Amino acid sequence: MEKEIVKHYEKEDLTIVWKPKRCIHSEICWKTLPEVYKPNEKPWIQPEHATVAALKSQIEKCPSAALTYITKGEEKMEETKMTECTIVENGPLLVTGTLQVTLANGEVETKKRSTAFCRCGASENKPYCDGAHNKIDFKG
Repeated sequence: MEKEIVKHYEKEDLTIVWKPKRCIHSEICWKTLPEVYKPNEKPWIQPEHATVAALKSQIEKCPSAALTYITKGEEKMEETKMTECTIVENGPLLVTGTLQVTLANGEVETKKRSTAFCRCGASENKPYCDGAHNKIDFKG
């Protein structure tokens, strides 16, 4: 079994946790905070360029949970309390909050953060987005 890569980036009492295998390349991170997320640089996450509040707000929008955070003295990132729905231009439908998703085969999954649903029809992980919208140049 391949070991999962996990990277940590720190700013003050905040530790950003990045798990690249989970990333669906929705681009929300670098479109929201381009001064922090720089995909063509190393390190690609530069938290010193934003406030802790801005970092937390952006990370809470990550649809795949590839980005999460830990605050010193807390065990884990808080779950979203209100359910929100956002259409990402040329990308997925993001539903943020605690969800119960019943799949076509009857299996029920519980999602406790942001969940990205496919809008382009090209995902191989339906109903969830897998980033295929980028490959097919989806507009919508």
